Formats: sequence, structure tokens, C-alpha cells
Amino acid sequence: MRRLLAPALISALLASPALAATCGNSSAGFDSWKQAFSAEAKRAGVRKAGLQALANAQYARRTIAADRNQKSFKYSLEKFMQIRGSATIVAQGRKRKARNPDFYAALERKYGVPAGVLIAIHGMETAFGNYMGDSQVVSAIVTLTYDCRRSDFFRPHALGALKLVDQGAISAATLGAKHGELGHTQFLPGNALEYGQDWDGNGRVDFYNMGDALASTANYLRQKGWKPGKGYQPGEPNYRVLKEWNAASVYQQSLAIMGRQIDG
Repeated sequence: MRRLLAPALISALLASPALAATCGNSSAGFDSWKQAFSAEAKRAGVRKAGLQALANAQYARRTIAADRNQKSFKYSLEKFMQIRGSATIVAQGRKRKARNPDFYAALERKYGVPAGVLIAIHGMETAFGNYMGDSQVVSAIVTLTYDCRRSDFFRPHALGALKLVDQGAISAATLGAKHGELGHTQFLPGNALEYGQDWDGNGRVDFYNMGDALASTANYLRQKGWKPGKGYQPGEPNYRVLKEWNAASVYQQSLAIMGRQIDG
């Protein structure tokens, strides 16, 4: 009986995600980790294109450097808003809303999220699409999943990125932010997969298309508890939902302030 059980037990242990892909703190074990993570990805439903993107992923040194040297969320609210260029975001945001009122009104009718919040997020994340990042999304998110600091947090986003590759929504070469965020409002891939919206109705969700990206952002907030017609300033029902987008208090406060100023 012992001989019969031992192989089965070994197989079960090897199939365990905890043993299948061991994290690391340098590039040394990255390639062997990718091979183990590939088996995990297959079990999660990742197909050929996603698995090939995983195999080709490179250890993202700039991503690791950025992750270990984050400073902006330690600033005061005033300093944070100054660095992020809040005055410029508000000024440009008002013009954007005035130029395209029907678009933002349609988003609010469908999702209940007012223009000011969406425009503030768009401005904060990518300066209204003018800078969406220069890091390969797949390599960045896979590297962060391998890195021991926050493996569990990034794992579903790595799987999400590989599934997005399978769907043709992104490729292994798609560029985004250093932490693997993509598109106009910098969605993490797992969230992109779950909350993405095809606003222009062309049959695919494209986070590098402003309409799809902002509709997806509005949908994300709605699904996280946004109450249409309710306020989003401190003490109001939707203020806590802003934290679902970014957990930093200064970011949450900034969105509330800028959103109010843009909406007038």
C-alpha cells in the first residue's frame, strides 16, 4: 500500500501551486520559475498564445527597481497634488468635458459615475493618454509575480495578462506602466479581464481606445459599489469606492478634489 500511495502523493504535492512556482528575489531563478508557472497557467486555462508570451517574458529589472523605490504616496496631499499636476489636470479636464459632453453623459447614464471622477483618473494615470508607459506589460507583471515581495497579489494579474494575450486584447509586446498596468487608465491585467467594456461595439475590448478604457473604468467603480446620484466627497457614500481604484489616501483625496473641480 505504501508503494502505491507514494507516487500519488508526490504527484499531488508537485501539482500544488505553492511548490510548483517558488518565488525569488533576483533574476537567477526566473527562467526555471517560468517553467513551473507555465503548468499553473495551463491549469488556469491559459492557452497557446498566452503560454508563448510567458515563455518569452524577460526579467524586468526596471520594474523591480520601481517597485522597491516608491515614494510619491508618502507625500502630503498638497505635495502629491503638486507633483501630479492637479491644476493642469483640472484645467484640461474641464475643456475635455466641454468638448465631448455627450460622451461623458452617456457614460454616467450607463454606469452612474460622473465625468469629473473619470476625467480625473484619466489625467492622473496617463495625462489623458499622452503617456501610457514604456514597459512590456507581460514581462512586468510576470516579473512581479515571480518576485517574493507581493507574489500572491500579482499572480491573478499575471494569469489575466496571459489570458488577454490569448484573446488578442494585448500581445507580448504591448507597452504599459512599470507595474504592468495598461491603457488609458492603467488597469492591472486581472481587472482588465474582469471589468473590461467594449464601448465602441467593435467586438473587442481595447484599453488603448479611450472609450473602452473609460467605460471599463466606470464599470469597475460601479461593480465595486458606486451608487449613482450619490456624492463622492469625504463622508459621502461613494468616497470609499475611490479607494478601490487606488488604496493610497492621498490619491483618493486628490480624485475627490479634482473630480469636484472638473464637474464644477
